[in-house]
Amino acid sequence: MMILTIAWRELRSLFLSPLAWAMLAVVQGLLALVFLLLLSQYVDNQAMLSVRNNPAGVTALVVSPVLSSVGAFVFMLVVPLLSMRLFSDERRNHSLTLLLSAPVRVRDIVLGKYLGLVGFLAVSLLVLLSMPAAILFGGHLDYGQLAAVMLGMALLVATFAAVGLYMSSLTSHPAVAAVSTIGVLLFLWFVGWAALPGEEAGVSGALKYLSMLDHLNALANGVFNTSDIAYYVLASALFLILAIRRLDSERLQQ
Repeated sequence: MMILTIAWRELRSLFLSPLAWAMLAVVQGLLALVFLLLLSQYVDNQAMLSVRNNPAGVTALVVSPVLSSVGAFVFMLVVPLLSMRLFSDERRNHSLTLLLSAPVRVRDIVLGKYLGLVGFLAVSLLVLLSMPAAILFGGHLDYGQLAAVMLGMALLVATFAAVGLYMSSLTSHPAVAAVSTIGVLLFLWFVGWAALPGEEAGVSGALKYLSMLDHLNALANGVFNTSDIAYYVLASALFLILAIRRLDSERLQQ
């Protein structure tokens, strides 16, 4: 119950924040622009696509790239700006000591703040569905691929939020928390590039598994794999556990 109370408080503060609304508007505006450009290109190339055997549909050529490529990169920049204040502001305003001295478990505090941020990001993702829904007025969607890419995006932004929350627990400067979060996310995004092509075992295999991009690409192509889903769940759990341990140690030092 305490987790839900904290989550609701965090979610409410986000919806009352002009910064959060501004970021939400920017995300929707950028993705809508890219969506319209790709949709226009798809319409212009329909005659060429129609002569191919099993041509890719609008979901694969328009919806999936907008969400999994452009959307993922935009959220990589936006989520750190939303998560940077979760604990940094508490520490900077000297209210973290009061929060940690309250009769509330650190786990409840961390999970409550995390769920509040994830709830706000979930609303953002649901609003994005209005773009593919508009295609239904004059076309058809691959619902399986759409479900896969939305699942991938939901898991991705949840992992972004967990990383941002942990980095916010380390510093009293929100800007430092935001920049360090972006750095960690960029590392996890591009780490697969260091793997040797065609090598699936050893160090190269480990680097590929650590890459957020590889796991998202699989889901964006409509491929459901438990290893991809497990990656995001384990990554989120790892950073949440690190945040809990960090704040637990700080509580013991008081």
